[in-house]
Amino acid sequence: MAAVSSTMMPLGTLATDFLLIDTVSQKKFSLQELKSEKATLVMFICNHCKYVKHIHATLVNILHAAIPKGLSVIAISANDVVNFPEDAPQLMKQQALESGYLFPYLYDETQEVARAYDAACTPDFFLFDGNMKLVYRGQFDNSRPKNELPVTGKDLNEAIMAVLSGKQVNIEQRPSIGCNIKWKE
Repeated sequence: MAAVSSTMMPLGTLATDFLLIDTVSQKKFSLQELKSEKATLVMFICNHCKYVKHIHATLVNILHAAIPKGLSVIAISANDVVNFPEDAPQLMKQQALESGYLFPYLYDETQEVARAYDAACTPDFFLFDGNMKLVYRGQFDNSRPKNELPVTGKDLNEAIMAVLSGKQVNIEQRPSIGCNIKWKE
């Protein structure tokens, strides 16, 4: 599977609202219901991607530390589950429960939300400020499954901490790299 880079949506873009089902609670949630007054992270992930698996433990730790400080986190999987059954909603629920997610893991069955965000890969991160303007889109850090660099989450974590502190996010941002979103035929 070839690595794909994120599309780097223009900074300042307003977040697109959505209504998706949380795989754990089976309730529908909109962005408006889940967003934070300070910072909201919308991330496209999935269960099977080696790039997501590579950063998963550190990602969860960083997010769990930032949530009490005012970060809202929304995880979304948009993969075609017919051809990639490991990403099916019941397995998403299992992943969320086993990992102790403090955030919803939503299923984008129609893939409309992924298209609205111009998501290209997993993981793909979109960090919005309190006005729901995009302030960061890019990589978690420089680590990749085969480059032997430690997984730190430096890039995303610095952006989150800047927004939560009311500071400017560094506009020097590198694209995320991961498995392509598995689009339906």
